[in-house]
Amino acid sequence: MNGHWLTEHPIPLGDWVDAGVGYLERTYAGSFDSFSGAALALIEALSGGLGALPYGLLIGALTLALWWLRGVRTAVFSLLSLLLVVNLGLWDEFILTLTLVLSSELVIVLLGVPLGILMAFSRTAEHMLRPVLDFMQTMPSFVYLIPAVTFFGLGLVPGVVATVIFAMPPLVRLTHLGIQQVPRDIVEASDAFGGTRLQRLTKVELPLALPTLMAGVNQSIMLSLSMVVIAALIGAGGLGQEVMRGMNILDIGLGFEAGLAIVIMAVILDRLTQGSRGRRTHFPGKSSEQVPPEGAD
Repeated sequence: MNGHWLTEHPIPLGDWVDAGVGYLERTYAGSFDSFSGAALALIEALSGGLGALPYGLLIGALTLALWWLRGVRTAVFSLLSLLLVVNLGLWDEFILTLTLVLSSELVIVLLGVPLGILMAFSRTAEHMLRPVLDFMQTMPSFVYLIPAVTFFGLGLVPGVVATVIFAMPPLVRLTHLGIQQVPRDIVEASDAFGGTRLQRLTKVELPLALPTLMAGVNQSIMLSLSMVVIAALIGAGGLGQEVMRGMNILDIGLGFEAGLAIVIMAVILDRLTQGSRGRRTHFPGKSSEQVPPEGAD
């Protein structure tokens, strides 16, 4: 027996997916329009707020934050790199891309942290969400553009939606992992002192899981930046559009400049989300002292 019968009777999986998407589009068109309007208002408010700031003020604020968190060398790198972006004439595109990343990350945190907490507290939720997260992480990122455009059209909103779907799984997984790794004796001590489940979560588990949670935020931001160029295919604009324009006209220099600006943004956001070791730390019974940040002179 040969295997030709497998190809002669294919399962109409694609047709089922098309039918399901069509049903959602017809039934919930109003809901999608409402979400698109709210998301666009958020993006425009964030973009307008960042764009209204003089570039010197924003660069100075980022430089001071990195100096406080990571040290002098990182701050100098940030200052020179951002001034280079301004010099290359890519500041407006830089702000638009930053808006896309921050908007996506806001939605990712609002959805991902509660889902990670739910997985930590419910074995049933963990078993249900784990294959969904596996699917979200392994599906090629280009595939997410199709339903995003179908439901939300072209522009920044579908770019944010596709980015959220692609970049959320690490935050969910690491939130779940961080809460699970809280020492059992500390949890039992909290229960012994009469703490409620909510108090245990907010005052014990989440603070102790914060380093792991921040690692999830960091990873989701890096994945969001990897979607910047792909989102430009559906009209998201920003630095990704400049990269695509360089590809279309075979302008290696333009593509390199826009790609370098994306790298600069990635490095700065990475250092900001990993910079807690440079803060002042208070030790019981000792005077406050400055913990030397990485790269401090």
